[in-house]
Amino acid sequence: MMRERQRLAEGIETVKSLQQEASDAEELLELAEGDESMIADIEATLQKAATRAEKAELAALLSGEADANDCFIQINAGEGGTESQDWASILRRMYARWAEAHDMKVEEMDAREGEEAGIKSATLQIKGENAYGWLKSETGVHRLVRISPFDSSARRHTSFASVSVTPVIDDNIEIEINPSDVRTDTYRASGAGGQHVNRTDSAVRLTHEPTGIVVQCQNDRSQHRNRDQAWQMLRSKLYELELQNRRSVADAQYAEKSAIGFGHQIRSYVLQPYQMVKDLRTEVETSDTSGVLDGDIDLFLSAALAASVAKGEGDEA
Repeated sequence: MMRERQRLAEGIETVKSLQQEASDAEELLELAEGDESMIADIEATLQKAATRAEKAELAALLSGEADANDCFIQINAGEGGTESQDWASILRRMYARWAEAHDMKVEEMDAREGEEAGIKSATLQIKGENAYGWLKSETGVHRLVRISPFDSSARRHTSFASVSVTPVIDDNIEIEINPSDVRTDTYRASGAGGQHVNRTDSAVRLTHEPTGIVVQCQNDRSQHRNRDQAWQMLRSKLYELELQNRRSVADAQYAEKSAIGFGHQIRSYVLQPYQMVKDLRTEVETSDTSGVLDGDIDLFLSAALAASVAKGEGDEA
């Protein structure tokens, strides 16, 4: 209830602030009396207000059952070996930077490092208001075209990585799981962590046998805590699977286990021979590739949200 109250209070404050800015601009325009520099400042202020209003309007569309929740982002390297593993690590950084820019917290739940560079897979938990609502459209295959830093001949390579976004399930959403359908495995955590993680089977892997969904967590020294977090991730995956079934989507979703390669991508990031990032669903594109890879993906998130609402999916997603 406190979270809902805060969301409503922020919405009301945004409306009041925009109304005040519009009123102030009108009064200043009367006082400007043809002063071009003053008029230019007023126009700049109104443009910023218009951008804020547009973003607030989109945020108001986040009315799905789990849109306000935190989310998990799972990234898996696809075809391309070391190239794709490096690409997966770039995507991990992109989402982390986006979250930080929006005052959200990022916690890495699990990661499998690549043999030479990058990651084979990673799971991040993004904690913040409407995290799932904004990021849910990122599910799918992401394609990168660039001159390979791992190719001594400096040839152009195409790499793929899949992204799956699922909501963190809170007490308002009931997910029933038969414990007998879940196989639990424990193992020693990999990577940095000291002697403790090397001596104890603290990492936990859960396999939901009816669906084949597998989740794992190794970010905590306590097996008990890792088990709790893994169950939370499993509930999240099963909830997202149910949403997918309702929407009848078969477009490179994680639960459908589509091939991570050509023909399944939702967005292309081309760094060579030209600079362009293009979303293949909304046709939105930008030449600011460095900005996008540094976390500036609001353009794509907003377009995807507007498109889903236009198709009548806002109530379900």
